[in-house]
Amino acid sequence: MTASIRRIATRAIRVPLSRPWGPDVRDLSLVEVVVEDSAGDRGYGFSWTPSIGAAAVRAHLDHDITAFALGRDADAASLWEPLWRHLHEGGGGGITTIAMAGLDLALWDLAARRVGLGVTDLVGRRHESAEVYGSGVNLHYPLDELVAQAGRWVDAGFDAVKVKVGSPSLADDVERIRAVRDVIGPGRRLMVDANQRWTPDQAERAINELAAFDLAWIEEPLRADDLAAHVALSERIEVPVALGENLYTRYRFAEFIDAGAVDVVQPNIVRVGGITPFLAIAGLAADRGVELAPHLLLELSAQLALALPGDHLVESVEDASFETLGALASPSPVALAGNRVRTTGQTGLGIRFTEPRADAAASADRTEEP
Repeated sequence: MTASIRRIATRAIRVPLSRPWGPDVRDLSLVEVVVEDSAGDRGYGFSWTPSIGAAAVRAHLDHDITAFALGRDADAASLWEPLWRHLHEGGGGGITTIAMAGLDLALWDLAARRVGLGVTDLVGRRHESAEVYGSGVNLHYPLDELVAQAGRWVDAGFDAVKVKVGSPSLADDVERIRAVRDVIGPGRRLMVDANQRWTPDQAERAINELAAFDLAWIEEPLRADDLAAHVALSERIEVPVALGENLYTRYRFAEFIDAGAVDVVQPNIVRVGGITPFLAIAGLAADRGVELAPHLLLELSAQLALALPGDHLVESVEDASFETLGALASPSPVALAGNRVRTTGQTGLGIRFTEPRADAAASADRTEEP
């Protein structure tokens, strides 16, 4: 008989970034979630957002999600869909699914810890390692800093790298991408990410100019939820389109895939609601023959990539892993060697956060500390 959920506790955490992602993104906001079942076993998960919404995510967990989940089976796969349908009136994605991820991850961690496995092996390991690409949140970097970063990726052994585009002047983007290509050479894959900055006309012009640098993909060229514009753009460019970090349900992923609007889907495991929906989206992509590359969260994304059929690029943003930021209270569940990532044998998710990073003011008078 499956144990039931007896208790859910949350803790607010703020992790300063050693390399700010911009003037207004200098830290990451996390909500740690601890679930305890009727047998007294615990699982540890988290919700994540770089800058906006952490307080709302925590409130959703503390109130609506906890009220629904207490007393139900402590099984992630059976809980996810009814919980999502219950919360759907308040929104099907965004805050809803980001908050749901905290509980979903905690339940997967609990299930893996019960049997003494890492989450890769609980899902079903298919690979011993996966390829990692170097990624930078670097549109605000001066050209010399961007070139230096590209050189560090080459020195680290990466065979694929990604940089930001979308400068006010297209000529500046061209200069920057030319410089990066010169540093990494012709043999490495180069991806660019516009972070939804362009209109359709701007995107078409920019992509067609930047295509001269042999781009592996253009990421989020347009507003992420504009399906019709992506369909139209895909008919006018040759560079593969990647997107998905701002899509929140398997239904939206299916719409973009089936419309031919995307070549590489990039679900963020937390934003889509956790491991349960991520695996469904991965299955959808595999069935449709679309490439999948998980978005951010190296310590989590790598573990899931190793349990998927086929090869999947895993994103490693420079100096932004939980381990590099000093946020982990125990050894990282993954380790990098050159451009490959592997697991290190931690049970469960293997992601526990350090106590001193708790935001005491945000945590006061909310729930019992885990």
